[in-house]
Amino acid sequence: MTQDTISARDIVRSLPGVIRRFPAIARGLYYYSVKGDRKNLTLGTLIERNADKYGDRTAVLYEDRLLTYREFNHWANRIAHYLQDQGLVKGDAIAVMLENRPELLAIVAGAAKVGVACALMNTAQKGDALTHSINLIRPRMMVVGEECLVPFDGIRRSLPADAPDHCLYLADENTLSSFGETPEGYVNLAERVSAYPGDNPVLGDAPKLGDTAVYLFTSGTTGLPKAAPGSHRKFIKAYGGFGLMSLNMEPTDVLYCTLPFYHGTALLVCWGSVLAGGSAIAIRRRFSASEFWDDVRRFQATTFGYVGELCRYLLNQPPSDRDRDHSLSKMIGNGLRPSIWTPFKQRFGINTVAELYASSEGNIGFSNFLNLDNTVGFSTAPYKLVQFYDGTRDPVRDRKGRLKAVGKGDPGLLIGEITAKWSFEGYTQREATEQSIIRHAFKKGDQWFNTGDVLREIGCGHLQFVDRMGDTFRWKGENVSTHEVENILDESGLVEEAICYGVDVPAASGKAGMVTLVPHPVSNGIDPDELFRYLEGNLPSYAIPVFIRVTDRIEKTGTFKYRKTDLQKAGFRPGPGNDAVYAWLPRTRGYTRIDQALNDRIENGGIPF
Repeated sequence: MTQDTISARDIVRSLPGVIRRFPAIARGLYYYSVKGDRKNLTLGTLIERNADKYGDRTAVLYEDRLLTYREFNHWANRIAHYLQDQGLVKGDAIAVMLENRPELLAIVAGAAKVGVACALMNTAQKGDALTHSINLIRPRMMVVGEECLVPFDGIRRSLPADAPDHCLYLADENTLSSFGETPEGYVNLAERVSAYPGDNPVLGDAPKLGDTAVYLFTSGTTGLPKAAPGSHRKFIKAYGGFGLMSLNMEPTDVLYCTLPFYHGTALLVCWGSVLAGGSAIAIRRRFSASEFWDDVRRFQATTFGYVGELCRYLLNQPPSDRDRDHSLSKMIGNGLRPSIWTPFKQRFGINTVAELYASSEGNIGFSNFLNLDNTVGFSTAPYKLVQFYDGTRDPVRDRKGRLKAVGKGDPGLLIGEITAKWSFEGYTQREATEQSIIRHAFKKGDQWFNTGDVLREIGCGHLQFVDRMGDTFRWKGENVSTHEVENILDESGLVEEAICYGVDVPAASGKAGMVTLVPHPVSNGIDPDELFRYLEGNLPSYAIPVFIRVTDRIEKTGTFKYRKTDLQKAGFRPGPGNDAVYAWLPRTRGYTRIDQALNDRIENGGIPF
């Protein structure tokens, strides 16, 4: 694992840039730290402000479509008036199942203006997971795009009796110019909305800063999703902390977003940052590594939103003499691994990496607004890094029942204090919310949000991400960091992507390390002996993966998260398809391919790992 340090000298070097951006930083700090849930400061007021100030400037770009802030605001207003006319009031919720396109943002904005929260469905969900997610919200209405009709129709009859029978439909086209054909059993939202006025709605009980604006769902990589309410405050914090303090967004900026809007990084961070500068957001339906740079050039994007794996895919593309032939200079997101941080910046000429740490439900965020390398930055929120029990989310308590802080530079479980200013909005499920709260941590009556993530301080109040809980396992009496193994594999030049996790082995204590990897395209497959020699030279023996699965594709969620649970269930069994699985057998110096006979011996405890 990269062990970077940040010194006072690094801070001093960053000061000229901070001074140049000081007006934006000062404004950003105000919005990031704004107090009082009853302030009339919401997503809707941000959009109305931009419509007044930047009315003729571009707000949204998508394919060959362009919407100005005035046009976008009028569209959102028509949606707001329609929802009012249907009897929806502040505190109600609607469920929205659309892929990335302008209609999604317009619905979220219009609903926000009248205090109605949008629950953004994961468009990859179907069956029981989709039914579960809808039931968590109990929406008054359901908005379904043509592109999502099949999975929704598949579960519509299984929804409870009090589920919304008022299902709205949006054709998969420019619904401002064409309503499309309406399927039986649906109401055409675009057609209905077109009859309403575009003026800003006036309400006696207008939404406020602390009211719920959206519901976002956890990815469900380790079980059924949980729904996290996000208040307007979340947008305001992103507006100030990321859009102004980190990126210094301006009206001439264009942020290119390929991340799905049902994820907080896209909806809150990217769109919130765009609103801060009166900038434009350029949308793509889904990420394409091969078309990324052509899109950037076409939209003249200056900024893009990322998660770490997206950057890896771009870095794995064949080098081109056009790698720096673009207008991008800034990027914002999370999960950029230290092993590719510098190579990515250098190859593509990126100046600003606004790496962040946050979660949809959490009360704490970190921002790299000084633009230092390999750090999530620092936070003004109250937090601690505390000792924890390996492989769990549980903090260590001393004999008095209090939590114990880690030593300077040591990895620790990140917890954020829950206060009036730094509230924890939790989940719709009371039990899930309670499980994330630590009480009486340092004194009687205090409350802290348990992030479940391990970070370390690397100097001057800056933190570096280490592990997500569950990404550390114990083998041979030692703790193995999956991120450390993955970073070493990243640097090998042998793999395009790799994911590490622990698997159970009969008659062995702890979990054995296993890696599923996709060979690098230029490597013509994996030589197991070469791979073992590389790992042996770069990892302690206990951290060398016991099992290796070589495949041509690793399944991920729509937000590029690996489905580790599915990989762990598959274990070291050979197959499926062309997958090759190898084991580092005791008293050997390399990997042996697993066939059915060897698999049976391992599963029967016949090999003493």
